[in-house]
Amino acid sequence: MKLNTKTLIAVALCGFAPTTLLAEEKKHKHDHKEHAGHDHKEHAVKGPNNGRMIMKVEPHAEFFVTKDRKVQITFVDDDGKKVPVGNQKVTIICGDRSNPTTLKMVKKDGMLVSSNTLPKGNDYPTVVSIKSTPDAKTVREKFNLNMSECPTCDNKEYHCSCDHGAEKGGGKKEGNHKGHDH
Repeated sequence: MKLNTKTLIAVALCGFAPTTLLAEEKKHKHDHKEHAGHDHKEHAVKGPNNGRMIMKVEPHAEFFVTKDRKVQITFVDDDGKKVPVGNQKVTIICGDRSNPTTLKMVKKDGMLVSSNTLPKGNDYPTVVSIKSTPDAKTVREKFNLNMSECPTCDNKEYHCSCDHGAEKGGGKKEGNHKGHDH
């Protein structure tokens, strides 16, 4: 008996579909009951300049754009207190993807400050790469650097602290946790 190719492909796909659905179901088993009634802002680390926090590294890094459009990286502990820069290496690439700008970071007053300025524009992809020690793995944080003024607080959108992004269903900055903000 001959089976045609389409039938074999259909049977194979039917075999894989249930495992894919089960894998998705296993990934997200918790029900967020522990999140009910609060929005995690009381747990959030804030930097000395109220900038965007990069929590994937220790010490944590605060990404802040100065008035002269330079990027300032301040390392902070879990309490938000400034930690002097040590051997950390930071690379920032941003701007138009077809012609990106690489910011050169230099030590200044215990922080890292870019020697060149951000490209023109108010909203573009940004990649911050941080290497905590010479032998550590590089940690990358990717986000859209939106320099527009927030309509409800005094911050720029890239480090806005209000919840106006959550009502659109996407949550704020990181994750897709509808109904609460991290």
